[in-house]
Amino acid sequence: MQETLEKLQELIDNSKYIVALSGAGISTSAGIPDFRGEKGIYSLGLYDPYRTFDINYFKEDPSYFFRFAREFLKIYEGVKPTKGHMFLAELEKKGKLKVVITQNIDGLHQMAGSKNVIELHGSFRSGRCLSCGKVYDFEWMRKTLLETDDLYCNCGGVVKPDVVFFGEPVIGIDEAQRHSVMADLFLVLGSSLTVQPASILPYLTSGRVVIINKGDCAFPEERAEIILNDDIDSVVERLKW
Repeated sequence: MQETLEKLQELIDNSKYIVALSGAGISTSAGIPDFRGEKGIYSLGLYDPYRTFDINYFKEDPSYFFRFAREFLKIYEGVKPTKGHMFLAELEKKGKLKVVITQNIDGLHQMAGSKNVIELHGSFRSGRCLSCGKVYDFEWMRKTLLETDDLYCNCGGVVKPDVVFFGEPVIGIDEAQRHSVMADLFLVLGSSLTVQPASILPYLTSGRVVIINKGDCAFPEERAEIILNDDIDSVVERLKW
């Protein structure tokens, strides 16, 4: 293990264009559950994925999503960035990390101090009315959801948080692909690489690919420089940053 960490440290030290792809695994130690893991939202059967996260169903009956959103916001109270988030923010400050591409909707990268973040699946930080287009901020959505159980605009339309649903295009994929091609080191942190189009990004780089993920990852071992099936926080706290 120590030899692998030394190799990882050397890769980071010698890299000039690092790109990171983060998934749910970077936020689980902050108390935010993942979706597809052993104890994830889907695995435990807490929510029907179609009724909860499909855009057409949301427009027909948003109550399923709002139930999920209320629980998410309760969990989110007091949540702080993990060591993994802080590690990436520090690499960006040093000019080594050019962008974080995240599949997460929790906004913890920005909370940690990362500036250049591509949120492929959007976030809860804002929302907009599907009828009139009025934009609402996170605090209004949080307060309103917890008090009234739903989100409705003054015009009577449904307010949808800026989260990407099934049936909607991901955000910033062209920019994410451009950065991936330019990377000399591509870090995958907390993603099983099973969800497209994020899963294709490590294949685009001509640089080294390093994967740190607790659990299986759908990426060929021969194409990765390092694969660590380990806790992200425990790995990064042993690096110099």
